[in-house]
Amino acid sequence: MNWNGLLIGLSTFLIIGVFHPIVIKTEYYFGVRPWWLFLLLGIGCLVGAVFVSGVIPSALLGVTGFCFLWSILELFDQRKRVKKGWFPKGPGHEKGCSSKKG
Repeated sequence: MNWNGLLIGLSTFLIIGVFHPIVIKTEYYFGVRPWWLFLLLGIGCLVGAVFVSGVIPSALLGVTGFCFLWSILELFDQRKRVKKGWFPKGPGHEKGCSSKKG
């Protein structure tokens, strides 16, 4: 039997689940300013996925990399949700912070 597909599927589910609160907490404490960190980490994971020889580690790096990249969009969407009052404003929303209108 080959359990790789199930392991990758479950891991993908868990990775996506972990990124949901990461986006919310990042936007709450820092606003959208750390978007570039998500970009660098995403690119790093994707590059790592190309060079790792194992199928499962490579797949998990790929999934994590794309989750980091998708989280950039979610970070800006989270800012919109905060402006609509769906989520509380945090210290990342102070006057003078670099999060611009949008």
